[in-house]
Amino acid sequence: METRRMSYAGTWYPDSADECIREIESFLAEKQIDSPVAEPCGAIVPHAGWVFSGGIACRAISLLKNGPEPDTIILFGMHLYPKSAPRIMPGGSMATPLGPLEINRELAEKLVARFSFGRESDIHFTPDNSIEVQLPFIKYFFKNAQLVAMGVPPDPVSVEIGKFVARTAREMNMTIRVIGSTDLTHYGTSFGLTHYGLGEQAYRQVRENEDRWIIERMLEMEPYRVIDEALAKHNACCAGAAAAALAAGKELGSTGACLTEYATSYDKSPTDSFVGYAGIVF
Repeated sequence: METRRMSYAGTWYPDSADECIREIESFLAEKQIDSPVAEPCGAIVPHAGWVFSGGIACRAISLLKNGPEPDTIILFGMHLYPKSAPRIMPGGSMATPLGPLEINRELAEKLVARFSFGRESDIHFTPDNSIEVQLPFIKYFFKNAQLVAMGVPPDPVSVEIGKFVARTAREMNMTIRVIGSTDLTHYGTSFGLTHYGLGEQAYRQVRENEDRWIIERMLEMEPYRVIDEALAKHNACCAGAAAAALAAGKELGSTGACLTEYATSYDKSPTDSFVGYAGIVF
């Protein structure tokens, strides 16, 4: 079985099992987050380096342990443009410092048969932080689960993919959890977005406007509106991933979502360029 190698270990997150475990345990000890629902089936999490958003992602994913043990984790992410072909790794495994995550080939093949995935959909699966930084969390909390990882664009096809994977898993009598990986507004000179100026006043405006608006769309569980909002206001970098996860969650029976945490990189490092992060569970 071929294994996709790690590209960001040692930079975006630790490259050894012991270090990953210590970091994860420190995230869990840092703050107690109670599950807003008895059996959450999905989450939206940020994907910056662990030093900035790892705690928010870790604690949201940990809540997905409530309920029956899942057979497979469905992970949506990747930085793609509208109309980009979606990506999928159809077999093999993905490496993590805690051991490999095996791809659920049976479920992946059903997706490949239904949708037109790009040529990059092979064992080399384009390196992308939005996917990779979540893998150690998934391996830590769901040691025996398989994985289906997909890159999905900010396009209506991602909503259809989300619905299909949830419906197909149900028909196959699988228990799944779904995760959408996206950061929020990228603001400042580094990102070419400065309409509020710079400094603390701009930081407050982004929190109260762009980030709040996209979070509200996610909490409404309206995947098409999430995509439209992000394309219009540039307040989510992987809106397709969030939309696909929400669509899958609704197909699985979710009727509401809750914000678990919100922060920005400005909170840790107050500079003129910063990024928003949210944890959402549904």
